[in-house]
Amino acid sequence: MGRHTTGANEELLIVLAGAGEMRAATETPLRLEAPCAAYCPPETEHDVANTGSTPLRYVYVVARATR
Repeated sequence: MGRHTTGANEELLIVLAGAGEMRAATETPLRLEAPCAAYCPPETEHDVANTGSTPLRYVYVVARATR
């Protein structure tokens, strides 16, 4: 997917099939495997990578963070 940030927004990944990792700049990679969901807070640089042998399929939802 490529390193990116959603700025002031938060992001939720819902993994539908496959396996991968969410890699945040300052944390240990988070293993993703269907079915699961992963949260990425605002202003957090991150990347999603396929680590499995089949396609990694997911839906991501980006929403304005409220404080």
